[in-house]
Amino acid sequence: MNNLIFPDAVCYQTNIKGKKTNLYVLENNNGMKAYFTNFGGRLVALYLPNRDGNLVNVTLGLQSVAAYQKPTDVYYGAIVGRFANRIAKGTFGIDGKTYQLAINNAPNALHGGKEGFHQVVWEVINYDAQSLALFYLSKDGEEGFPGNLAVNVVYSLTDDNELTISYEAKTDRKTILNLTNHAYFNLNGEGSGTILNHQLQLFADEFTPIDKTSIPFGNLQGLTNTPFDFRAMTAIGARIDEPHEQLLFGNGYDHNYVLGAKKEKGMNKVAKVKGDISGIEMDVYTTEPGVQLYTGNYLAGVHTLNGGEKDYRRTGFCLETQHFPDSPNQPHFPTTILQPEAIFKSHTIYQFSA
Repeated sequence: MNNLIFPDAVCYQTNIKGKKTNLYVLENNNGMKAYFTNFGGRLVALYLPNRDGNLVNVTLGLQSVAAYQKPTDVYYGAIVGRFANRIAKGTFGIDGKTYQLAINNAPNALHGGKEGFHQVVWEVINYDAQSLALFYLSKDGEEGFPGNLAVNVVYSLTDDNELTISYEAKTDRKTILNLTNHAYFNLNGEGSGTILNHQLQLFADEFTPIDKTSIPFGNLQGLTNTPFDFRAMTAIGARIDEPHEQLLFGNGYDHNYVLGAKKEKGMNKVAKVKGDISGIEMDVYTTEPGVQLYTGNYLAGVHTLNGGEKDYRRTGFCLETQHFPDSPNQPHFPTTILQPEAIFKSHTIYQFSA
């Protein structure tokens, strides 16, 4: 493992369908550094000091834009949309009309389609030392979704060691929308091994159980006496391989938790995570009603990460702040309908300390 191999800008400079891609670096006054590419609006690397003051890259990323273009893409660090997570059988209805999306996670649609927001070049509309503002116009009918959708995403680093992500979107036609960032974290450092000994606390009392295709049944389930109960600090791997039907369906944790039990910073407090080796801690806050906990169950050593290591199973975890999976087909879930007269706004904070 070598956490001091910084991304090489040249590897992110190319031309895709007439649009230029590049590497962008943000840095706060504490030495925290974040690297992004406008291809997929991706977080490529995130460096911060551990308990000994040594820089550690705490997110998983690939070494070039070309690597992100491969069919085996696992959404590393990308903006995901129009609809993050799954939609059952790729269909949903609005005002009596049925829309069909690509089935890219059989038998369902996943993360916006075959070429969702993670496979497009975002326009850089502002870039300075501590913020990067991106824009993308998703045209009516793209990936099967109705309406021209204008999306703005702003990444910022604060001097409180916060990585903030602000989303804003507007449509000219009634549509559905669910945006998130798909960063994989390893607080001990990219390539340092599995995340199973990370300590996790989730500020949620319920989750949405799923069927064998990872579509929610539509009900909320309490956490008491289940391996999904992270209300007290618990190692991620403590119960991950228990023979519980829900863990078998997700091949581990790949489930949406229902937020709202705890509020801080005017938002839902999502989680606290501690790296067992590095001493790095991460607190997560969001305006979203849910968070998808994913423990890298399908990583298989296919990709080479920034530091030169392979992305083996469970070497990263995700806390994807979002609305619930399959919300357009679940009337009891918070709505993901965006009206033409409305402006969608969402805000998430990942705050770090050591």
